[in-house]
Amino acid sequence: MEDGKPVWAPHTTDGFQLGTIVDIGADTLTIEPLNRKGKTFLAPMSQVFPAEDDVNKHVEDNCSLMYLNEATLLNNVRVRYSKDHIYTYVANILIAVNPYYDIPKLYAPETIKSYRGKSLGTLPPHVYAIADKAFRDMKVLKMSQSIIVSGESGAGKTENTKFVLRYLTTSYGTGQDIDERIVEANPLLEAFGNAKTVRNNNSSRFGKFVEIHFNEKNAVVGGFVSHYLLEKSRICMQSNEERNYHIFYRLCAGASEDIKKRLHLDSPDSFRYLNRGCTRYFANKDSDKQIMQNRKSPEHLKVGALKDPLLDDQGDFNRMCVAMKKIGLDDTEKLNLFRVVAGVLHLGNIDFEETGCTSGGCTLKNQSGPTLEYCADLLGLDQDDLRVSLTTRVMLTTAGGAKGTVIKVPLKVEQANNARDALAKAVYSRLFDHVVKRVNQCFPFETSSNFIGVLDIAGFEYFEHNSFEQFCINYCNEKLQQFFNERILKEEQELYQKEGLGVNEVHYVDNQDCIDLVEAKLVGILDILDEENRLPQPSDQHFAVAVHSKHKDHFRLTVPRKSKLAIHRNVRDDEGFIIRHFAGAVCYETTRFVEKNNDALHMSLESLVCESKDKFVRELFENSNNTKDSKQKAGKLGFISVGNKFKTQLNLLLEKLCSTGSSFIRCVKPNLKMVSHQFEGAQILSQLQCSGMVSVLDLMQGGFPSRAPFHELYNMYKQYMPNKLTRLDPRLFCKALFKALGLNVNDYKFGLTRVFFRPGKFAEFDQIMKSDPDHLAELVKKVNQWLVCSRWKKVQWCSLSVIKLRNKMRYRALACIKIQKTVRMWLCKRKHKPRIDGMVKVHNLKKRMERFNEVVSGLTEGKQEMAKQIQELAVSIDSLLAKIKATVMTRKEIDTEYQGLVKRSEQLLSSMQKKKQEEEERERLKHIEEEMERERKRREEEEQRRNQEAEDRRMKAEMELKRKQEEEERKRGENEEKILQAELEIQLALEREQQVQRTAMLEQERRDRELAMRIAQSEAELITEDAQLDASLRSDECFSGLPISSSSARAMGPQVQATKAAAGVKKYDLSKWKYAELRDVINTSCDIELLAACREEFHRRLKVYHAWKSKNKKRNDDGSDQRAPKCVTDYAEQNPAPSIMAQQQEVAMNRQQRYFRIPFIRPADQYKDPQNKKKGWWYAHFDGPWIARQMELHPDKRPIVLVAGKDDMEMCELSLEETGLTRKRGAEILPRQFEEIWERYDGIQYLRNAIESKQARPTYATAMLQSLLK
Repeated sequence: MEDGKPVWAPHTTDGFQLGTIVDIGADTLTIEPLNRKGKTFLAPMSQVFPAEDDVNKHVEDNCSLMYLNEATLLNNVRVRYSKDHIYTYVANILIAVNPYYDIPKLYAPETIKSYRGKSLGTLPPHVYAIADKAFRDMKVLKMSQSIIVSGESGAGKTENTKFVLRYLTTSYGTGQDIDERIVEANPLLEAFGNAKTVRNNNSSRFGKFVEIHFNEKNAVVGGFVSHYLLEKSRICMQSNEERNYHIFYRLCAGASEDIKKRLHLDSPDSFRYLNRGCTRYFANKDSDKQIMQNRKSPEHLKVGALKDPLLDDQGDFNRMCVAMKKIGLDDTEKLNLFRVVAGVLHLGNIDFEETGCTSGGCTLKNQSGPTLEYCADLLGLDQDDLRVSLTTRVMLTTAGGAKGTVIKVPLKVEQANNARDALAKAVYSRLFDHVVKRVNQCFPFETSSNFIGVLDIAGFEYFEHNSFEQFCINYCNEKLQQFFNERILKEEQELYQKEGLGVNEVHYVDNQDCIDLVEAKLVGILDILDEENRLPQPSDQHFAVAVHSKHKDHFRLTVPRKSKLAIHRNVRDDEGFIIRHFAGAVCYETTRFVEKNNDALHMSLESLVCESKDKFVRELFENSNNTKDSKQKAGKLGFISVGNKFKTQLNLLLEKLCSTGSSFIRCVKPNLKMVSHQFEGAQILSQLQCSGMVSVLDLMQGGFPSRAPFHELYNMYKQYMPNKLTRLDPRLFCKALFKALGLNVNDYKFGLTRVFFRPGKFAEFDQIMKSDPDHLAELVKKVNQWLVCSRWKKVQWCSLSVIKLRNKMRYRALACIKIQKTVRMWLCKRKHKPRIDGMVKVHNLKKRMERFNEVVSGLTEGKQEMAKQIQELAVSIDSLLAKIKATVMTRKEIDTEYQGLVKRSEQLLSSMQKKKQEEEERERLKHIEEEMERERKRREEEEQRRNQEAEDRRMKAEMELKRKQEEEERKRGENEEKILQAELEIQLALEREQQVQRTAMLEQERRDRELAMRIAQSEAELITEDAQLDASLRSDECFSGLPISSSSARAMGPQVQATKAAAGVKKYDLSKWKYAELRDVINTSCDIELLAACREEFHRRLKVYHAWKSKNKKRNDDGSDQRAPKCVTDYAEQNPAPSIMAQQQEVAMNRQQRYFRIPFIRPADQYKDPQNKKKGWWYAHFDGPWIARQMELHPDKRPIVLVAGKDDMEMCELSLEETGLTRKRGAEILPRQFEEIWERYDGIQYLRNAIESKQARPTYATAMLQSLLK
């Protein structure tokens, strides 16, 4: 932007105003308006745009402007609107501004003919051009087309839709009645679906998609209308300046007296559903006089009729009746429609009041009696049933039989009013569905090749108070805007490809996140609303809180207090939410969201109308009644989601749109007053932004938005060029200019018919072309230079082409020679090819013989026979090879003999494979038998193992029982010994007392004897000593040889005497026998008593020896010579066994074989390994009372294996009783366990070597091994 150049700056009312930049700030510009010199203002840099040199210039396609931005777009639309050019292109998008008056000849039949078959852009922009483009695309591409007409209320969507339909039916219709019906269907739909609003006198309060179907010859054959989201809240409530649907007023104004009396009609102010809004009729001067005074409301009489050139309630009623007749509705069906409309009006006049009783509820007011009668009569209902259904609600309980119990719940006045309004909405909405259905039936078609659909739907809306209807409409526009962006971008890319630009794909900002916010499953606003409706007590506040909580950090959603408008900041968080749409942020107030989302009636009301006496009313509800289950709705209001239904319809619509080609018409409302020739820039700019036109400009900024045909550039700049240059072709002229200017090749692209510029580059090119004459002369010089260079390059190219042609001729001569050589070679090959191919095939067959030999080598039976056959086949193959080489054979002869050899080889191979399979089968059977035998052995081994385990458990149980019995016997023996000891001590005490008494008596006798001797000496009497001994003294002499007195011996028990006698008597005196003599006797003697005595003496001497050795051991002895675990030796020292004769032990134990295992840690390892990680095991085999075999197993050491006889000095010398092993629980193990360990560590070989060297003592183990060896 150079100094002094005009720019567009934002303006509050005009949208933009012209000005110049006087200063540049950090992020703002100081602008001085052109019409107010000296006054400046600040404007954000992002909202200031460059202006065209001629601001009063206008173009048909906005993309032809040098500067492509929203300001130049608005100015171009303004200039064209001021000249009654209400249509403008932006690429292939049509902008249509509502003129609010009839422009002469704009839609005349001549205009329709002029646009027929013309390409887009050849004639001025028009809605007919879009319609014709859609038809031509359908015809050429064999693909259905859609025309999306959007805009806010009052922008002219409905009128442009009519023009599209009229153009298609007029230009390409068959001339039959069907074409007229399609056009005449609009007045009927407008009567039931259009209404006066603040912004539009004929506002469509529903969306529709009208399809015009064509046959294979591209002629109109029928149509179909789909409708979306009828505004049902308008039926019961309107604002002050708005009206209800047109049909109500037209019926009141235009109905005949007979119909008026039959339907009990009156002026609009006498009906509740009409008197809360505007009650005036649309009429002109003539029609206003024709309306009777008693049909006019006081407001109409006071203010006058509403004025609109396209609306007249009385005249429109007559035209609607004519249209009904044309589309096939008879008088009966027409009267049925009017009767239901009147019934809805009378239904709204029913009033309620409190009953005054304790049960609550309400009843009808007295003055509502006639109204109730009218309503019941018109709708075919019973008067009493209607009264009960409006004042009570039916509940069904599960108790009281299969069908439950019916309970009537009285309604409050507010609830009754809501029920009445719900019934009115339901009746009217189903009536509207019926009207659309009948309209579709009036132009049926059997088959259709393609269709052109015209979508007439409300554009993006935002008011001070936005409710559920605006939410659904804006959600629909979000989806359509996404479709719009994708489709427009696609068309732009197709244009680039068509012109051969080869540019990269242009991307845009997607609004999918906003769509997901509304329609996502479970967390979308529509699903949250449906979930709220399903609650027992739904509320709008709880719904708003749920929306905010589930989308707390969503970019598109925020709370109302963050709005830029003060009126929205007063809304609480639980009363609304703000959504940032593609066109701007909108604050939605959630009041009545829950109510408007529910399209269901109470069961009592729906049952009432479904059982109506009037067939027409009954048929209106039969479709919805068939799909409902009364039990599901029992007790509460049923739920039919309006939002979910609209979402489903919208998705189906978008699927249909995506499957078709598309054109777009953006309708614009020039002012809010709905008057002609008044252009409100700011309001129009807002509509352009909401319709996505600014987004289209942003999309095109990424590509080549400015474009101009070659001939236009030629005409624009030929006045600046000399005649020498103007004689050039327009394309060459443009190419010469661009090359001479030296523009960056990335700033422009040459297409087939036009040149494309990057944003702003067209303006730079224009500025260069319109510069000073000196620069222009320099430019002409450069152009001439470029032409000379280009012509010189053409001469060079021609010379090179001649040289190339000469080289090509030489190349072709050499190629001909090569062709001759190749042909000769081919002829030779063709002559000998059959023999060569035959030789190759036979050689390949011969190679296969090696595989035959391999197969034969693998056979076990019939090998010689097969080898002989293979040899014969090989001889045949060699003979055939020799024959082919020697003679000239045809391909057929070679193939015949070759096929014979192949057949023989295949038979031979099949026979070998058969034998091989037989051998494999036998081998497989053999393998199966072996597997079965192994399985049988495995099962036997498993059975043996289980039996062995059971036997082991039994033996362990017996050993444990035996150990317990021995322990009990030992304890019993100890108790008896203690008793005998106590008796012996008592006897010894008595004997000592008796001995003292005898000693005292003998001493007394001795003294008496001495006294007697002294007396005798004195008396000289000599008495001999023997004679004087007392008989009693002599009787004790028999005990003098024993260590106890005679009296004590008599008092002893027989067991004690026997024990002492046995201890004092020994049969054999072995104290003087040598060690070798004892060992020889033990190894050779058969005398049991002598053998037992020798063993006892042998082990006694070992004990004495080891005790002496232990007493005299070295101080640093580490205990490596320890023969048994310390717990065994300690037990023997603490519990010395009673001295029982060895013979008695041998007899008592009967040479029992017992096996033991206990942990064993040598003293040297005990201190090195305090955690007992190197714990070993000590195994012992006792043959009777003495040890026969011994093992020591230690980790990280070799096992120690010892046998009695060879290793007596290293083995345990203690008897089984002395070791105490029988008292240790778990110490005794099974013989099998000991023998497995013994065999694992080569104990058998060690014992065998000891036996062979005659060092092993005869034991049970040696006897078993010897018998095994024998």
